[in-house]
Amino acid sequence: MAFALRRLPLRLASGAFLLNSGLGKLDLDAESAKGLQSMATNAIPQLGELDAEQFGKYLAAGEIALGTALLVPFLPSRLVGLGLTGFATGLVTMYLKTPGMTEADGVRPTPQGVALAKDVFLLAIGLALLLDGGTKRKS
Repeated sequence: MAFALRRLPLRLASGAFLLNSGLGKLDLDAESAKGLQSMATNAIPQLGELDAEQFGKYLAAGEIALGTALLVPFLPSRLVGLGLTGFATGLVTMYLKTPGMTEADGVRPTPQGVALAKDVFLLAIGLALLLDGGTKRKS
């Protein structure tokens, strides 16, 4: 599958964001890792079985790997779109299931939830890459 310039903004924006986020979590202290893990278990309860520091390291590594994959142009957009869609689905689920993040309607963010609500953009980018990645264009 050839590199398509039309996907470049999606891959650069999401890849750089995730890579930076992952690099920022490399030196995560135990208390911060525990806080992130606590929120993540709202979406995926099994994450509570990990040690908090282990969770933090896995999260950092996952974000770095996904961010790097999005920035590497020779990886298929459909593949990196699938990875981003899966990751962002977890983030959006965490936002929707964490108490205090949404208004009474369960969707619109509270002031505390705005930082998590933005993950819907990552989900949209992942879906766009996934859906566009397999289309063949005629010359």
